[in-house]
Amino acid sequence: MAENHYENPPLTISKVGIIGAGVSGIAAAKQLYHHNPVVFEASDSIGGVWRTCAYNSTKLQSARKDYEFSDFPWPNRDDPSFPTHVEVVDYLESYAKHFDVLKFVKFNSKVMELRFVGQQGTTQLGGNGGAYGSPLPGHPVWQIAVQTNGSQNLQWYAFEFVVVCIGKYGDIPKIPSFPHNKGPEIFQGEVLHSIDYCKLDKDAASQLLKGKKVAVIGYKKSAIDLAVECAEANQGPEGQPCTMVVRTLHWTVPHYSVWGLPFFLFYSTRASQLLHEKPNQSFLRTMLCYLLSPLRRGVSKFIESYLLWKLPLLKYSLKPDHPFEEDYASCQMAIMPENFFTEADKGNIVFKRSSNWWFWKEGIEFDDNTKMKADVVILATGYDGKKKLKTILPDPFRSLIEYHPSGIMPLYRGTIHPLIPNMAFVGYIESVANLHTSELRSMWLARYVDEKFKLPSTENMLEQIYKEMEVSRRITRFYKRHCISTFSINHGDEICEEMGWNSWRKRSWFAEAFSPYGSQDYRLKN
Repeated sequence: MAENHYENPPLTISKVGIIGAGVSGIAAAKQLYHHNPVVFEASDSIGGVWRTCAYNSTKLQSARKDYEFSDFPWPNRDDPSFPTHVEVVDYLESYAKHFDVLKFVKFNSKVMELRFVGQQGTTQLGGNGGAYGSPLPGHPVWQIAVQTNGSQNLQWYAFEFVVVCIGKYGDIPKIPSFPHNKGPEIFQGEVLHSIDYCKLDKDAASQLLKGKKVAVIGYKKSAIDLAVECAEANQGPEGQPCTMVVRTLHWTVPHYSVWGLPFFLFYSTRASQLLHEKPNQSFLRTMLCYLLSPLRRGVSKFIESYLLWKLPLLKYSLKPDHPFEEDYASCQMAIMPENFFTEADKGNIVFKRSSNWWFWKEGIEFDDNTKMKADVVILATGYDGKKKLKTILPDPFRSLIEYHPSGIMPLYRGTIHPLIPNMAFVGYIESVANLHTSELRSMWLARYVDEKFKLPSTENMLEQIYKEMEVSRRITRFYKRHCISTFSINHGDEICEEMGWNSWRKRSWFAEAFSPYGSQDYRLKN
């Protein structure tokens, strides 16, 4: 945390401050427009990870109509192709300009420190339950130190309410730990994290990869996209294969269709989500889930059968040991690029399964005593979003960021930490469509800030959070991710009910049961 060089820093005082101008920050700013929020963005543009953590080949993993704001449809929303990251950034900029949100954004303004100046409340998870205070009490609760344009001087601001939208991805890479003398320092080649690769332009990226023995560590979406770019840069006789070092396998899908049926039928309708456990369900609903569990497992097997037929997962020993539904329930399902296995068939992408590895001077050594030579090692090992928060939050709130043993940040409605007053977090809960998830929670947040409804007691909020954690723990081994994909409609229902909205958003019973829910359903007036 940055040191404070002022005993009583000069303050610029406002009601609402927002940290970050990515998807979540822009959504929050639009919903809180009437409070004239001050939005701090560390970079020189909006877009968040779409701007700073995208490869040249990065595309959206869903159709346009599944990734749009409720009141701002894509101009070509029926185009079946997945938008590039450039198109996504253009869409976000168009949205911000249309709703005049950019006037609130202070670019090149990096938040260095937050200081709590309100009344101290409960600061232990599981502490006594009390009333949650007013979101706008009429006096500052948080002070924020901001570094502008790289200046050494900090400018201080004070706010009654702060919305944190810096997200879980980008900025701080998650780097594996290695035994003594077996880390990157002994490797004679080049080691970089995917966040460093994102900063390269197309020519620099190609120069890094072309004709080099490259190892990509990981098998999630960023690693898969990176392997394809590596293969494309190594076409021809001078090319070298890219090796993906895979520790944990996950299911990937080629498109959103299974044996000719639209994918949404299996997980994104009220009827399909009846098969899955949800928080606060009745005894009868629990019994129904139990009785329908063979059907739920059958759906997962049905999808797996298609993926094993469509993709050469068995050929390359890439079939996960866990059911498909566990990846879906933890928001880890990825869309496979069309040419991924084409490049694998040509020998341009090869796979190495290993639960543990380390460096030697000429490459990587594995726990089966084999070695591989490498010129470049790229760590597609994710990001440390919690560390990012801990660098700016003061004690004792820093210690409350994650709930052990799950490691999940305890957020009521995916937005409010019951033990951190006058602060909200948008963009920290995952679903199939994160833009829609952030927008709906921003709508809810704006109504809470306007005191259109009151929050439950701290105790009751914590109880709700624990219920969601327990559901995740029971349905997937990857429960250390705050993902609501299998009960997303129920989550939306509860948010609507708190806002005083009708939770059933469709125009007919049939559509309510069998059509997917999306952002457009929450545009309707109540």
